Amino acid sequence: MLDGGKCILQLRGVRPFKSDKYDLTQHPNYKLTAGADKKNTFSIEAFLDHRLKLKPGDKYEVVDADHAK
Repeated sequence: MLDGGKCILQLRGVRPFKSDKYDLTQHPNYKLTAGADKKNTFSIEAFLDHRLKLKPGDKYEVVDADHAK
């Protein structure tokens, strides 16, 4: 059993060793994580929903991909 403030680190080229755990809330960029603010949570649905939204007056050309030159 390990103390709650310790962990075992495994790094390539070095034998595993015990280390103190790092307090993530002390990191300078912690404010950018979902743990600090729920609005920073990544949404895969919003990321994948990238459909083009045309506005009135936009000019576009329709191309049939099966018969394109």
